[in-house]
Amino acid sequence: MSEEHKKECVDLNISSTLDEVDSEETEPITAHGTVLAHVPITLAQRTITTSLSANIHFDDPVLEIKDVKKRVKIIQCSLILDPVTEPEDVFEPADARLFIRGFVRKNFQYASPTYRDSDNCITSEMKSHTIDVPFEVSTVIPADEFISPPQRPVLNTRFEYEFFRSQKLGKGFPEKDRFLSSDLSQFHQLSTQNYNQFPFCELISSKISEWDEAIDRRPLHGEEWFEEGFFHEMVEKMVLTITIKVLQNQQVFVTVATPPTIF
Repeated sequence: MSEEHKKECVDLNISSTLDEVDSEETEPITAHGTVLAHVPITLAQRTITTSLSANIHFDDPVLEIKDVKKRVKIIQCSLILDPVTEPEDVFEPADARLFIRGFVRKNFQYASPTYRDSDNCITSEMKSHTIDVPFEVSTVIPADEFISPPQRPVLNTRFEYEFFRSQKLGKGFPEKDRFLSSDLSQFHQLSTQNYNQFPFCELISSKISEWDEAIDRRPLHGEEWFEEGFFHEMVEKMVLTITIKVLQNQQVFVTVATPPTIF
């Protein structure tokens, strides 16, 4: 490709100016009176505490931990509801179990010593080490502690039915005798599938209290650095507290207020 056809992704030699323009308020088009809406309903909000422990290995020697950045990642949050057989029973109160699975992402920023010929100073370089510490918990939400009752799933049904058939018995049986049964060459079934709304979650907040301790710390070279050392192995213990909001899409009647007149 010739030099004249090469283009950069962003041409820094050309600037762009955004003009400020006027805008005006407009009246939205809305429904009036009582309407049926399909919206997320808050079922519960729970604060859950669990304990975690992990053995962490650093490939490079660690002189000092400078900072630890943490982020909670939830990959599964499932509210298991007992099913019902009749649609009119979906809001019957019942306990439910909440399953939560995820990770605590931890990024360690640390100083790693670099050895020199001289023992008069300690030279180090900044490095980063990222790990995921897994956790998995379950908790029961009592029926009387739901903010709004969950809509329990309706069981699918499957029924088989047959038709009567009269057949001749064949040779060796009296002519008047008949074989009375159903027809094995036919199969008849009535089935119903219910497509229920599965609850989902939102992560509201998280709090982590941690305690880290090196278990293989050794002194640095040089007699004058008696208090300095490095390590590769660390034991970590955490107390994790998360607040989870559990929701479910449901149909509700909503009364829409008449919007004010815009002059």
